[in-house]
Amino acid sequence: MTITQLLKTGPAPNAFFSLARCGLKMCHPDKTKVRFSLLKFSGSLLFLYFISGMVSAQPLRQHPNYAFGDKEHLTYRVYYNSVLTGNVTAGEATITVNDSKKQMFGRKVWHIVGEGRSKGAFNWFYKVRDRFESYVDKEALIPYLFVRRTREGNYRKDDDVYFFHDQKLAVSRTARKPVPENIQDFVSALFFMRTLRLEDFRSDSTYHLNFFLDDSVYVSKILYKGTEVIKTSLGKIRCLRFAPMMATGEVFANAYPLDVWVTDDKNHLPVLAEAKVIVGSVKMELIEYKHLRNPFTARLE
Repeated sequence: MTITQLLKTGPAPNAFFSLARCGLKMCHPDKTKVRFSLLKFSGSLLFLYFISGMVSAQPLRQHPNYAFGDKEHLTYRVYYNSVLTGNVTAGEATITVNDSKKQMFGRKVWHIVGEGRSKGAFNWFYKVRDRFESYVDKEALIPYLFVRRTREGNYRKDDDVYFFHDQKLAVSRTARKPVPENIQDFVSALFFMRTLRLEDFRSDSTYHLNFFLDDSVYVSKILYKGTEVIKTSLGKIRCLRFAPMMATGEVFANAYPLDVWVTDDKNHLPVLAEAKVIVGSVKMELIEYKHLRNPFTARLE
């Protein structure tokens, strides 16, 4: 039984998609070393399992969620756009939310799964089969387990990150790192942002969010840019426009590389993301949705 299965089935301790890329630099690893690393990883988790019961657990926050619920299913088309080529479909992504039957750390959780796959001719020169999972506390909206299975061309990356929030600690397959309070993974961060109101943003129209990825803590500063009506394959949709900016520590890049449009209704549903490239842009557009928690009132036609 794997550590992931053990944590899913055993007793728990008491303690956009995005366009994000990460890497594990391990080429043709020695099998003995890999087994030893996994044993160390397992031993670290078991150690944390026992000490978590001896540490006074800090009360978790209560964060309201009126944006998403059980069985929500979103399908996105990923495509390249330029004046010369028009829209060229590169792949498809899906995100599903389920009410997990298993508790973690003695608490009820959402099981959120995001999958991405290349389509058509792109499979011939850059085949993509990605899967990301996050187990998110229903009341605090913070993750307990992040599962990553990345297959992109010849690149492979597997990771499992466990979050011990009472100890402000993240444990991956390769590291144990101190993390800030209420740290997110990049899947849970997307759903946490959906629960926010404009009143939660600072006076300069920004919101700062910490998330853990590739054994590092990142800070995302999200800029609110106003309301727009955009036209998609689903029709005209009234949206709030945001621009996330990524950084490590407190140093931000000079530009916002990505724009995201979310519905201006209770769902705060991401309907379009666009990243500029040297020639044209890469877009991810919502093409299908099921089991929304609230009526899709931002859709105008």
